[in-house]
Amino acid sequence: MKPTKMQAWQMTQLNEPFQLVEKALPELDAGEVLIRVAGCGVCHTDLSFWHYGVKTRHELPLTLGHEISGTVVAGEADWLGKDVIVPAVLPCGDCHFCRTGRSNICRKQLMPGNDFDGGFASHVKVPARFLCPVPAEMLEKYSLMELSVIADAVSTPYQVVEKSELEAGDFAIAIGVGGIGAYGAQLAKLKGAAVLALDIDDRKLAAVREVGIDATLNIKDMDGKAIKARVKEIAKELNAPPYGWKVLEMSGARAGQELAFSLLTFGGTFSVVGFTMDKLEVRLSNLMAFDAKLIGTWGCRAELYPEILELIGQDKIKIKPFIDLFPMSEINQVFQNTLAHKYLKRSILVADFE
Repeated sequence: MKPTKMQAWQMTQLNEPFQLVEKALPELDAGEVLIRVAGCGVCHTDLSFWHYGVKTRHELPLTLGHEISGTVVAGEADWLGKDVIVPAVLPCGDCHFCRTGRSNICRKQLMPGNDFDGGFASHVKVPARFLCPVPAEMLEKYSLMELSVIADAVSTPYQVVEKSELEAGDFAIAIGVGGIGAYGAQLAKLKGAAVLALDIDDRKLAAVREVGIDATLNIKDMDGKAIKARVKEIAKELNAPPYGWKVLEMSGARAGQELAFSLLTFGGTFSVVGFTMDKLEVRLSNLMAFDAKLIGTWGCRAELYPEILELIGQDKIKIKPFIDLFPMSEINQVFQNTLAHKYLKRSILVADFE
């Protein structure tokens, strides 16, 4: 007998514990499916909603979580029984942006855990059109819950590396190699760049060295001038170009963004991936003087997800060293620990409802 009820961890107020609620399964409209959640990653965006006061587009109470994997259990017949990844940005597929290759900024987009109830639940209702099916052979290497990290932590840096026009032989600087940065650094390396990872935690830097990143630098006790001088030395040691650097800012911290801007050089590109509410004071004329670029990215085009899945299936991107699994029933402790920077890896909450 199919279940008629679902459970979810709802956010009711800013900085208040998530509340476990039980409610009827949602009714489905044409084009929608119901997914039994396997895993849902904890993103800095979730923390921004819950702790830092960033407003969700749907009013509270709301179930957060946009990094979802699971199995389709109801809805569109063609999807029934399929294991899937839910893109963090679900476009309409028909508007100007969707037709011109920028579906990630579709103005009719829907984001789980922002526009509607997300993945910190036993089930989630989503549009079916842009779901990414998971081939059976992938599940011989990874559990479905582990693959949830693709929905944002892997896919967002994948898109920004593509947008940055990074090429083989370039020098890429990854600032912050935590939940997203570890994948951004790998993707830059996969493109053939010489990659330098900057962070303030030796353990994170050791982890990316294990997956082939060329050089690392702990910048915790260094000022900006010293960092820039050492980066120049490392570029030379790696036989990388002295100019045209591709700087990927993935820490989501003011200090990281200020450092990234200071590392811009002639023909360079500063890609903003991490998010912070903090404001910066920078000299934008540097962009003019260096003929440099400053670009942002929002999520990832849903159409790119199969490419990412294939790279992971080919072991060209490693995800297991950078994830930890926790029961979803521990959501409140996981969020508190994430806020306190107690984790080195991306946390994935695994549905453990009765």
